[in-house]
Amino acid sequence: IKRDDVLVFNFPYPNNWDRIEMHILKYYVKRCIGLPGDTLSIKNGRFRVEGIDEPLGNIKSQQKIGQTLPEEFPSGVYRCFPYDSIIGWNIQNFGPLYIPKTGDRLPMNLKNYQLYHKLISWEQKAKVEYKDSTVFLNGKPIKDYCFQKNYYFMAGDKGENSQDSRYWGLLPEEYIVGKAAFIWKSVDPYTGKFRWERFFKTIH
Repeated sequence: IKRDDVLVFNFPYPNNWDRIEMHILKYYVKRCIGLPGDTLSIKNGRFRVEGIDEPLGNIKSQQKIGQTLPEEFPSGVYRCFPYDSIIGWNIQNFGPLYIPKTGDRLPMNLKNYQLYHKLISWEQKAKVEYKDSTVFLNGKPIKDYCFQKNYYFMAGDKGENSQDSRYWGLLPEEYIVGKAAFIWKSVDPYTGKFRWERFFKTIH
């Protein structure tokens, strides 16, 4: 898997965005922006990966987001994961967010709890809590955590109207089904009519 690959995956938050679950009949198609081990940011709407200079994702959409005033975004669009007032990330300015890879050990402070507790809870099948300035895993205090899985940051090409990693967080590797190669069928969501010009169009 490379940055900018278009991937098909099982949506990891089918019932709510608080817990990772598997729903084998709910698929998303999004573009991979961040790989395991990357540090990703959004600056003025544009995706940035530390140490990488090439553009990522749909640049026109990102430019539009960067040029839009915060109050002009529809309700529920501007604020982003992890929806924490102290971290305060939004669709225009986000991160830096480190994307864990297998074997990474990160300190467990308040910020990292906010960013990673859903991943840890899913990996361990256990409750993760923050209280008294300490992170607890299954009732036991932890100072750091070693990740057991790889994760990815996914984004839609229509960035101003896309439920993606900016809103629900990181994608576990094992939820990835494969790479999208072409559009098999396209239906207008508003009219229900086939969009014949998009049938069998190659995905780039």
